[in-house]
Amino acid sequence: MTEDPLTNSPPGNTCEGMPLSAMIDFNIEETRTHLEALKPSERLSWARNQFGDGFAVTTSFGIQSAVLLHMLQSLEDREKIPVIWVDTGYLPQETYLYADDLIKKFSLNIQVFQSPISPARMEAINGRLWETNSVKDLEKYHLIRKVQPLETALNNLNVKCWASGVRGSQTNQRRSMSWLDEIRGRFSLRPLLDWTPKDVFYYMEKHQLPQHPLFQKGYSTVGDWHSSGPDGADAKGRDTRFGGLKQECGIHMPGLMGDGI
Repeated sequence: MTEDPLTNSPPGNTCEGMPLSAMIDFNIEETRTHLEALKPSERLSWARNQFGDGFAVTTSFGIQSAVLLHMLQSLEDREKIPVIWVDTGYLPQETYLYADDLIKKFSLNIQVFQSPISPARMEAINGRLWETNSVKDLEKYHLIRKVQPLETALNNLNVKCWASGVRGSQTNQRRSMSWLDEIRGRFSLRPLLDWTPKDVFYYMEKHQLPQHPLFQKGYSTVGDWHSSGPDGADAKGRDTRFGGLKQECGIHMPGLMGDGI
């Protein structure tokens, strides 16, 4: 049976009715305590050792993405670790150029995934979903362009654990996250969960990492060109995203294909 790419996605790495946490050989609460005592690069190393070829890193090539990608360089077999980039087709020109620079600088094993529905086709069928001022339409947009392509990537690459640059201070939802959580049938590792914007800034200064071009224009976070803006008097940080309707696109949320995003 062919699945509709607008509404369905391949299932995650679980046995039917059995959560991933029931099939692992470590205690998740003890593991979280262990991870808390480690440095971010050591958390990456732990995940690589624990999950082997089932470990991957995700990146958006956003304002702070260089930090996690630089830390990845500390792993001996870093060139074998997939770095998943979900390209929505709506990223700013600056992001595409920045991504090209970082891919070359770090010799990343980049794996680009996109929706099977082109931007033009999506707009012809659904309109410009980000312009309706509707949370429902925005969630549909995120499902098509972000959540489903990521699920396809994780399935195709047989990923059991993926690391991202999520930080707890970014949104209310992220404050409730832990170092390691089960999301949609896989583990999500957050090596930078307790980092502050100052931690990120000083790390980038210390290691002379290139800044995203839009950082110099006042952006503290950037996603698609139509849902990002510089910090201002009315909104800062994640409040500048998605027209103020949402803070999350759904990638880091626990629901399955629309449930909870």
